[in-house]
Amino acid sequence: MQFIRDIYANGRTAGRPVFSFEFFPPKTDEGDRILFEKTLPALLQARPDYCSVTYGAGGSTRDKTLRIVERIQRQHALTTVAHLTCVCATREQIGELLAQLRALGIRNLLALRGDPPGGGEFQPAPGGFEFARQLVQFIRAQGDFSIGVAGFPEGHTACRAGRHADWRHLKEKIDAGADFVLTQLFFDNADFFRFRDHLTRELGVQVPIVPGVVSILSGAQIQRFTAMCGASIPAPLAARLAELGGDDAAVAEFGIEYATRQCEGLLQADVPGIHFYTLNKAAATVRILQNLGRAR
Repeated sequence: MQFIRDIYANGRTAGRPVFSFEFFPPKTDEGDRILFEKTLPALLQARPDYCSVTYGAGGSTRDKTLRIVERIQRQHALTTVAHLTCVCATREQIGELLAQLRALGIRNLLALRGDPPGGGEFQPAPGGFEFARQLVQFIRAQGDFSIGVAGFPEGHTACRAGRHADWRHLKEKIDAGADFVLTQLFFDNADFFRFRDHLTRELGVQVPIVPGVVSILSGAQIQRFTAMCGASIPAPLAARLAELGGDDAAVAEFGIEYATRQCEGLLQADVPGIHFYTLNKAAATVRILQNLGRAR
C-alpha cells in the first residue's frame, strides 16, 4: 500500500487532484454486507486514490475499524487510512495498537484527539494523551506511518479561544510530524480559502490541506451534522433547504448540485484533492464525480 503523503506528492507532480472517500463502520451485519457488496464496488468505479474509515467515540469501533481497513486493502488493493484517537487509551495501549496496525499492513493513520463516549468534555486517560499533537509525535517516533490530522475551516467547537488559536494548534500537529490535513465539512468555500490562506501565508504550512465535502441527503440530516461539528449553513443554502422542506428526494438532488459547484470552485483554486464524506452511500458521490468529469 502507498503512503498517503506519496499519493499527494505524485498528484502534485502529475498536476491532478487526489480524490478520496470516507466510510464509517456499520453497526449491523447487513450494513457490512451493503458496504462491501454495493457501496464499495460502486465507488471503486470512480477510481479513488484512497479511502478512510472512522473510529467511534471512545474507541468503540476500534477493532471493527481495523478489520474494515484491512479487508478493503486486501480485497480491493485500495490504500486505506485508519482513524486513531487519544480517547480511553494509554501510551502503552496505543503502542500495542500501532504494532497491530503494522502487522495488518496498515501504514496510514488519521490522528485525532477524539470524542469521549457519551459526549461531554474530553478528559485524557491516565497515562494517555491530552492533545492530538502528542499522539502525532508518538506515532512518528514509533515507526514509518503516514499521518494525517483534522483541520477545521471554521474553528473547532471546543476551542474557546477562537479559530485562529485552533489553527495554531493545527500548525503544532503538523510540526509534530503530520503529513497532510483533511478538513471538517463546510458549505461556504470562502471559509476554506480563509483557513488555507492563513495556514500557508501566515503560519508557513506546506503539507497538503485537503477540503472535506459532503452531499446533503436531507434537511434533518444536515442539521444534525452541523450541530455536531460546528459547521455553519450559509443563508442562501438554508433558505433553499427551507423551500424544499421534507422532500428528501428533491433535497438530495439539490445536494448533488450544490456539492458539485463547491467542488468546481475548490478545484479551480488548485486544491490538492477533495475528500468526500460518503455517509456509506455511493450514489451522490459518484454523481458528483461524473458531473466533474472524474468518473465513468
